[in-house]
Amino acid sequence: MLKQEARKRKPSSSISPSSPPKLIKPITAIKPLPDPYPTFTRPTPQDCRNVRDDLLAFHGFPKQFAKYREQRLKVAATEGITATDVIATESVLDGLVSILLSQNTTDVNSQKAFASLKSAFPTWEEVLAADSDSLENAIRCGGLAPKKVSFIKNILSSLLEKRGKLCLEYLRDLSIDEVKAELSQFKGIGPKTVACVLMFNLQMDDFPVDTHVFQIAKAIGWVPLDADTPKTYLHLNTRIPDELKFDLNCLLFTHGKACRDCTRKGDKQIKKEIGSCPLQNYLIKM
Repeated sequence: MLKQEARKRKPSSSISPSSPPKLIKPITAIKPLPDPYPTFTRPTPQDCRNVRDDLLAFHGFPKQFAKYREQRLKVAATEGITATDVIATESVLDGLVSILLSQNTTDVNSQKAFASLKSAFPTWEEVLAADSDSLENAIRCGGLAPKKVSFIKNILSSLLEKRGKLCLEYLRDLSIDEVKAELSQFKGIGPKTVACVLMFNLQMDDFPVDTHVFQIAKAIGWVPLDADTPKTYLHLNTRIPDELKFDLNCLLFTHGKACRDCTRKGDKQIKKEIGSCPLQNYLIKM
């Protein structure tokens, strides 16, 4: 009888709907790092506007980012509304995993991988409960499946342990530096991924630096020639006005994928279609 009582009193290790909420540690923001090139005065606000305007006139606004732009414009145009009030087209967690799947692969393949994952496992609870082999099969077309599954599993298990549910919507109420501190705790989530979540899913003013943005920034003299990606991120976020960051980033990314003059790479087929580079007059002589 005593053994039976002991078994009854043993606490369950699983989280049930009736479980009391876990105590959550206060969120400590990451202290912003200073501009690594404080005496390097480019880009000026006018430089940013000129490049934004020239790329916008040449490409139009990229369709793939239009839904995020509409959300930002709604926040900016409506008095008293915040990003939290806007009905997002995807959850913050969806956005984070989608961006994670885009690492080291093409846009087409990452989109296929995310769609395949959501089709096979419609909820994040199902993803967390699934075995790794099944998840890897679902996202294999996006490349690096074992590593990405490990990262996704870590994110989900950490969220469940620390917050009791698989949701990142609480990030909408935090500052940029607090969001960076929260997301940086997850394995596989680096500064570029965090910046993309800030810009696209949270409608906050940040400027991600991927390989396309990095190469163009060097090509048009917005950072010193010996700059690396982390320092370029810090410098451009300091120099570029907040109101220009979103449009300029989307346009630089789109242009960088197409133009061989700016990135020394680009897509040959797209290059034939776009013709002369609209940033030709900004390129510095190497």
